[in-house]
Amino acid sequence: MSATASALTITDRMTERARSVDARAATRPDILPQYDGYAQYPRYLQRAKGAYVWDVDGNRYIDFCLGYGPVILGHGDERVNGRAAAATANGGCFAPLWSPLQIELAELLTSVIPGAEMCLMLKTGSDATSAAVRLARIYTGRSAVLRWGYNGWHDWSVEQAAGVPTSVRENSRAFDFNDLDVLESLLSHGNDKVACVITMPFWDDQVEASHLSSIGEVARRNGALFVLDEMRSGFRVALGGAQQYLHVQADLAAYGKAMGNGHPISALVGRRDILSKLSDTKVSSTYFAEPGSMAAAIATIEILRDTDALDHVWRLGEVFQNGLKTLTSRFGSAIEVVGYPPMPFMRFQSEDATTRFAVEQHFYSKTTAAGLLLHPNHQWFLSAAHTTGDIYQALEVIELALETL
Repeated sequence: MSATASALTITDRMTERARSVDARAATRPDILPQYDGYAQYPRYLQRAKGAYVWDVDGNRYIDFCLGYGPVILGHGDERVNGRAAAATANGGCFAPLWSPLQIELAELLTSVIPGAEMCLMLKTGSDATSAAVRLARIYTGRSAVLRWGYNGWHDWSVEQAAGVPTSVRENSRAFDFNDLDVLESLLSHGNDKVACVITMPFWDDQVEASHLSSIGEVARRNGALFVLDEMRSGFRVALGGAQQYLHVQADLAAYGKAMGNGHPISALVGRRDILSKLSDTKVSSTYFAEPGSMAAAIATIEILRDTDALDHVWRLGEVFQNGLKTLTSRFGSAIEVVGYPPMPFMRFQSEDATTRFAVEQHFYSKTTAAGLLLHPNHQWFLSAAHTTGDIYQALEVIELALETL
C-alpha cells in the first residue's frame, strides 16, 4: 500500500467505494451544502448513544443534529428499543393484516394531540403530508395546493423542478408565510381550486400564534382545509406539538420524527369526517403495519407524557440559547440566535453571500473539528440525554470558533 493510500481515513476509503455503487455518494450529504472545507464533517457514523455519535474513524461528537430532530430522548434509548425489540420478536411484517399495536397507538395519539379524532399510521414525513393532500383533494373536490416550508420530497412538494411534470407543479404553489394579503388573494382568485393550505408552523424563527391561526382562518374562509406539517415541532415543542403550544387547531396534522425517537414512523391525525375519506382511495404500504416502530412510538410518547423529559429539553435549550446570545452580542447584528429552545439555531447575517459562506465554512470547520455536530443551514436540536455539561462544552467550543472569525 502506498504512503498516500495508507494516509486515507476510513471515511475516505468508504467514500471511494461508494462512488460507483451508491447514488447518494455522487452528492454531498446536505449537511455539507456549499462548503469546500466539508472534509471536517463526518460522512459515516459507526454508532450513536445518548447525546453522542461516533464516526467510522472513532471521532466522538456531541450531536445537535439528532437525525434532523427525531431523537428526542437520546440515541439508543433502552426503554424505547426494548419495547420495539419485544414487538418484533413476534414477527415484523404483518401485511396484508394489521398489528393490534396500531389501535393502542391511535388511542394514545388521539388522547395527546389537540383535535385528533382519527389517525392514519404511515412511515415517513413525506408519506403523511402526501396523504393529507390526497385526502384534502377528495374531501373538497379540488386539486390545487398552497404550501410553505419543507413538506417532503414527493412531486407536489419538492422545490427542484427536474423530473416533476409541469401539470403537477401547476397544481402546487408556494406562498409567503408572512403575507396574509397575498395568501387571501391566491385563495380568493383561485377559482375554487385550492384544496388545502399546508404549512409548517414555523421554520427557524418563532411565530405569533395569532398569525398561524389567521392562516387557518383565511384557508377555511375560502373553502380550503388547513393542514399543519408538524414533523419537526411534534412531540418536541410540546407533547401535542405546535397545536398544543400555540393553541392552534388544524383540520389535519402530520406528525413523525420525535414521535418514535428515531424509529421510522409517522401519522396523519385530524378530523374524522376528513380521514374517513380514506375509504375512497388507497394509501397503502407493506410496512405501515410494522409493529416495532409502533411499539417504539408508544414507548416514546408515554415517556414524554409521564416524565419531565420535555421540561429538561426546554431548560437546556434556554441555557444554550442564552449562552449563545451572550457570545454573539459581541458581533452586533452579524449573528442572530433564533428559534425555540428545543430547536434553536444561530444565523450568520451578511448581505454578501460569498462573505457569509466563507464565515460559515470557517466557523463550522472549527466546531466540527472540536467535536460538535451542528448543521450549518438547519435547526439544531436538543434531547433529554443532553446534559448541562454538554451545553457548556458546546458553548466553549462555539466561543473559540467565533473568536477566530
